[in-house]
Amino acid sequence: MSTLDVTTTRARGASPTTAVRRLRALGRAELALLTRNRGVVFTALSVPLLLPITVRPALDHVDLKKQGLSLGTTMLTAAIGFSFLFAVYTSLVNAYVARREELVLKRLRTGELSDTEILTGTALPAVGIGLAQAVVVSVACAALLHTGAPKAPYLLLPGVLAGLVISAGLAALTAAFTRTVESGQVTALPLMFVSMLGSGITFPTEIMPRRLASVCEVLPLSAPIRLVRGGWTGQLSGYEVLGALGTALAWAILAVFAGRRWFRWEPRR
Repeated sequence: MSTLDVTTTRARGASPTTAVRRLRALGRAELALLTRNRGVVFTALSVPLLLPITVRPALDHVDLKKQGLSLGTTMLTAAIGFSFLFAVYTSLVNAYVARREELVLKRLRTGELSDTEILTGTALPAVGIGLAQAVVVSVACAALLHTGAPKAPYLLLPGVLAGLVISAGLAALTAAFTRTVESGQVTALPLMFVSMLGSGITFPTEIMPRRLASVCEVLPLSAPIRLVRGGWTGQLSGYEVLGALGTALAWAILAVFAGRRWFRWEPRR
């Protein structure tokens, strides 16, 4: 009997079990399955840490100081943004599609777990990895790139949490339109490219033309990235903070609703 089968059996017969315990059991089972896929684990752990190094030569030609930015804070924000995309979004698209096609999710729905608990429990390992990476990157950049302590730390938590929730919700939505795990590498590309280029991950939106920056600010991950960067630089005004928080909350609600509403539970065969 597989780990997930054991989890399903326990969930069926354990009526007093709280939702937290069920999520914890499903999260452990999903983590065990995730660690068996070395390719996904390598991508989720290494890519967010390596990609910011590759964009550094391009940043050397940008006058970051003119915008009140530094190389350290820019690379730190890029690393956290790449964690949203690779550790959470792309890995979860693969996880949702793989579990659906293997009928794992369909079997889980016959137990006590609700649909929301199934989707949330499956996402827990990836979200945990993304959160851990954000903490590690922040400490590493503070030590190696001399970014110093964040000037507005109260913006970091909502920025990181919103990015994780939006990435997970959009992963569930993308999985609904993905037929196989292999095709997930294609269906995830549009959001990845748009976010890397327009959400301030690869290049800060502050260096973009004003009209282009105003359009890019409404992209799904733009507000979380802006909050994270503002948390380190402390340059966001009260009006800008409220706008970023409102946009991030709106995208988080929309992503979760869309992922839950249009998620496909039956295999696409």
